[in-house]
Amino acid sequence: MYALVDCNNFYASCERTFNPNLRNKPIAILSNNDGCVISRSDEAKVLDLPMGAPIFKWEGFCKANNILVFSSNYPLYGDMSNRVMKILEQFTPDVEVYSIDEAFLEFKGFDNYDFEDYGVQIRTRILKWTGIPTCVGIAPTKALSKVANKIARKYPKQTKGVYVIDSEEKRIKAIKWIKIEDVWGIGRRLAKRLKAKGCSTAFDFTQLPDDWVRKNFSITEWKLKKDLQGISEIKLDEVKTKRAIATTRSFEYTFSDLDNIKERISTFATSCAEKLRKQNCSCHIIYVMLSSDRHKKDLVQYRASKAISLAYPTDSNLIISQEAVRAVTHIFKKDIKYKRAGVIVMGLVPTNNHQLDMFENENPKHKPLMRVIDGLNSKYADYKVKLGNQDLKHTWKMRQERLSPRYTTNINDIIKVK
Repeated sequence: MYALVDCNNFYASCERTFNPNLRNKPIAILSNNDGCVISRSDEAKVLDLPMGAPIFKWEGFCKANNILVFSSNYPLYGDMSNRVMKILEQFTPDVEVYSIDEAFLEFKGFDNYDFEDYGVQIRTRILKWTGIPTCVGIAPTKALSKVANKIARKYPKQTKGVYVIDSEEKRIKAIKWIKIEDVWGIGRRLAKRLKAKGCSTAFDFTQLPDDWVRKNFSITEWKLKKDLQGISEIKLDEVKTKRAIATTRSFEYTFSDLDNIKERISTFATSCAEKLRKQNCSCHIIYVMLSSDRHKKDLVQYRASKAISLAYPTDSNLIISQEAVRAVTHIFKKDIKYKRAGVIVMGLVPTNNHQLDMFENENPKHKPLMRVIDGLNSKYADYKVKLGNQDLKHTWKMRQERLSPRYTTNINDIIKVK
């Protein structure tokens, strides 16, 4: 059996955990730089605040309807997500973190368990230990557990947040209930094609011949069809090493001078190097990109990129930053207002197991130096140790004019009990 545990209105729930005055009030969370709405509480959904609404256009609507608007507090959300996932690991060792607010669980050897009771235990412990409300869907396959979760979310009073598909009757009823466009893994284009074939529900999809599905779609859709039929074909994903690591950002302001851009590129490159070391990898290729503000059509538009191949793989802040700055210097043009830049490291290989070069290799002093820097930054946080070409006072900041305190990740924001 599989379970899909999904946190309800996760971003809004994180805000409510530490500020109970927000409960039962409409809440909207904004994207990076306070751009558009990316999360809404149920109360905000009822008021018809659309997902993706640009806040500058909907500011009046939010004020008129008393919708509380917050900037994205990613340190808080990430920490709360980690706490939820750690709790889930107490119920089974087989956990696939699917996104920041949901995870699949596989129950091997749980033959005699009462899964409805087990789902209630999961939900209760998460709520008690974190304050985050969840819904739990349990079924014989991953796709069906998604359907079961939707039922639990749609009918909280009847299901108490937990729904188990443990019989053929329940499976048929569930897949007849869910619309084809709401099935996990079926996007707009695929839903349109299936509707043209007469499929309006998941049940209709399961009635299509296997040969026809494999001929007209891919193995992925065939596996999904089998999953919906109760035959487990979609397994838990194993944790895989990334093939590329990127740090891309929009600037807080537009920059037209090279010095500011070089400082930002150096910071992004350092971030990539730190991620490489956490993954125990080194890179062969550094890719740098730079672009103007595409939303301001009245300005001169410019986009450019450059890739640099290294003679030897590295995870050193010094080398990756130096090469990234060299690359951005080549593609920089004067009199352009730049809004976005990024650094991507590719050609990843294990740091302790790669082909050596007879003539060129990394300075042996870099490895112990990076270990010391990582240790100091881990101990003191906020990246106290930086390269000389980074601005010690300038950290990557988004426009976050409505940011709540970082209750669990910043000692200065911890709740004080009087």
